[in-house]
Amino acid sequence: MRIGLLWRAEWDAADRPETARLHGMFAAFAALGVAAEAVVYSDGTVDAIRERLLELDGVLVWVNPIEHGLDRSRLDPLLREVADAGVWVSAHPDVIEKIATKQVLVDTASMSWSADTYLYATEAQLRRELPARLPSRGALVLKQERGMGGGGVWKVEPAGEAVRVQHAAGDGKPDTLPIGTFVDRCAEYFRKGGVMVEQPYQTRIVEGMIRVYLSHDTVVGFAHQYPRGLLPPDAPSPPAGKVFELPSVPRYAALRTRMESEWVPELQRITGVDTVSLPVIWDADFLYGSGEEPYVLCEINASSTFAFPDHAMPAVAGAALRRIAARIE
Repeated sequence: MRIGLLWRAEWDAADRPETARLHGMFAAFAALGVAAEAVVYSDGTVDAIRERLLELDGVLVWVNPIEHGLDRSRLDPLLREVADAGVWVSAHPDVIEKIATKQVLVDTASMSWSADTYLYATEAQLRRELPARLPSRGALVLKQERGMGGGGVWKVEPAGEAVRVQHAAGDGKPDTLPIGTFVDRCAEYFRKGGVMVEQPYQTRIVEGMIRVYLSHDTVVGFAHQYPRGLLPPDAPSPPAGKVFELPSVPRYAALRTRMESEWVPELQRITGVDTVSLPVIWDADFLYGSGEEPYVLCEINASSTFAFPDHAMPAVAGAALRRIAARIE
């Protein structure tokens, strides 16, 4: 069995398993008797990467949707092509589109994990409707469809005839400006059919965020971290880094139960993604809710779920090998 681990050269130029960022995953496959192969992707080497991938039985992919000014517009068609040729791909681009863009917040708005969510499909709609919605809605968070590191995620609240905005990326300092100027800044998010999603601002963001790691439909770990973007200006500086937890940690027992028995099955029903098509590693981010529900879904990540707990890597490798073996048989 031949399996590749694919990442973008700009994310990690190393091509040796022992020095790559994903060295733990290489070790997990080696422990199961499979020498995984490094596939270092760049947009300028699509033809060569296609030849490499077609020689493999399967490939796990770690490529962020937007990074270093690059996107997945050349990679995703390539992954669809090799998948159609019989190579197992996780996460498949079609699955990412169904469960791991901000659109999923709208699609699952009826679920109990959801805040009150609203979709802006065009720049014109945002320009027309946001001024009317803000006075009664208070502080909102607007998110572009695909991004990373807080890019395109804004806290917006009324400030007289203007708006007070705070970008989750960069220094995150609030700014007050005319609402039309803010909409101008958001225009780029609607290019190529993009959308923006609106949710209420969660005031308990100062308490941190819980990341739930899953392999297919099974929780394989947790992390508690403190996002720096969108914190109130007077909030104390949050701790850095993540604290990884085992899936069995009592602190998140109720959250694990709801993910596995309620939310993941409902997500599958809404999106039409069956269990074996769910990524072998993905995560869902939750903020602490201020209402009856203790947790509110912030986003789902499947394009490049990293870092994730070392203790989860054997389960991820095992799940990948089972999926490939089932296809080969």
